[in-house]
Amino acid sequence: MTLPANVHVVDHPLVQHKLTLMRKSTTSTASFRLLLKEISMLLAYEATRDMKLSDVEVQTPLAVTNKPMLEGKKVVLVAILRAGLGILDGMLELIPSARVGHVGLYRDPKTLMAVEYYYKVPQRLADREVIVCDPMLATGNSAIAAVARIKRSKPGSLKFVCLLACPEGIKNFTEHHPDVPIYTASVDDGLNDHGYILPGIGDAGDRLFGTK
Repeated sequence: MTLPANVHVVDHPLVQHKLTLMRKSTTSTASFRLLLKEISMLLAYEATRDMKLSDVEVQTPLAVTNKPMLEGKKVVLVAILRAGLGILDGMLELIPSARVGHVGLYRDPKTLMAVEYYYKVPQRLADREVIVCDPMLATGNSAIAAVARIKRSKPGSLKFVCLLACPEGIKNFTEHHPDVPIYTASVDDGLNDHGYILPGIGDAGDRLFGTK
């Protein structure tokens, strides 16, 4: 598959190594959780590469100088419940001042469409940089619904960060939101009959929280 220009695969060796460890069915819940947090920090590093800087005056122990610091309003991280919390934790390690929102969606087992049951984000998103987090871009329906909901608040910018994507999910998402960049650690082969990514990592939420 030729990836659209707005899809960014973070192929750093550390990311790929940690992702392979996560794929193993024998990886424990504790290790899976830690690995996801570590990868999420590296994904956040790439997803925030274009954040704007402006020079400020700084007094060092030896001299006064002008050096860059982040400008503008704070970043807003929005986790798609529940598995998105795993990525949120890692990104907050890198951006501790970020504001946080949550979108609750579940996938209808028959239609595979996303159904919203919870939505709570900071009230004013205008001019803020919003990053939506979810480990899997499978069918893409949950990500599409979450991003569409957030767009109603007219954020300054929107990005989507996931651990894994697949061709079907990317195609579906970019058809609905061609203006939203995707950052992922891998584009896997495709979906099985139940809408799970292959080879994938299994159910990210169950593995993250030890519920299966």
